Amino acid sequence: MTVFVAESSESVLSGLSKIKTAMIEDYNSMSYNDEMKANFADGISIEYGSKYIKVFKTLGSQKCIWGFIVGVDTDKKFKKGDILKPAGYAAPARNAARGNILEGGYPINWTGPLYL
Repeated sequence: MTVFVAESSESVLSGLSKIKTAMIEDYNSMSYNDEMKANFADGISIEYGSKYIKVFKTLGSQKCIWGFIVGVDTDKKFKKGDILKPAGYAAPARNAARGNILEGGYPINWTGPLYL
């Protein structure tokens, strides 16, 4: 199942909260075990870098990169709040944004931003 985040956000923090809620909702729609649901919700974390905000998910003992959010207004290709798929653990795929947390109107899976 895919969760659609329709609402816009006034701040990056509000947008990150909506992404986290959508990830949890999507995960809960396919999981029947309450312990797994709680562990997934508790395992979502955010790290702020100089240019990107990294969103992580933890499954069991494995911490995985979920995606990146552009955290600056000075990026030459993307707007602040754009959601990017990871190219690897440390860098996003810079081919296209998968949505914008400030504008809303984007689909989210618990596994990561959707492919184009």
